[in-house]
Amino acid sequence: MSTYEIRSGDRAAFIAGLRELADFLTANPSVLVPRNASFGVFIDAADSTVRQEGVEHVAAPLGVPVEDLGQGYYDARRTFGPIAYSVVAIPPKEQQ
Repeated sequence: MSTYEIRSGDRAAFIAGLRELADFLTANPSVLVPRNASFGVFIDAADSTVRQEGVEHVAAPLGVPVEDLGQGYYDARRTFGPIAYSVVAIPPKEQQ
């Protein structure tokens, strides 16, 4: 049975970094901000069905559907204003 690996980081450090960035931008209004920003969690698995299951697992708490982009690619995203939080599964290089 195939399994998937979720590539994610340190939750507390990530959230603290977002808060630090928001505080910095608030305190420094002359600093330009991008039109859009995105953050992603990546799912690794050799099997397409397992990749989809991994994306569904991470996307469920976001309350968003998983989109099958074809050829073993899957995506789910939730937007917060101009900022997107995405979950992405890309096939291994030998399957691309």
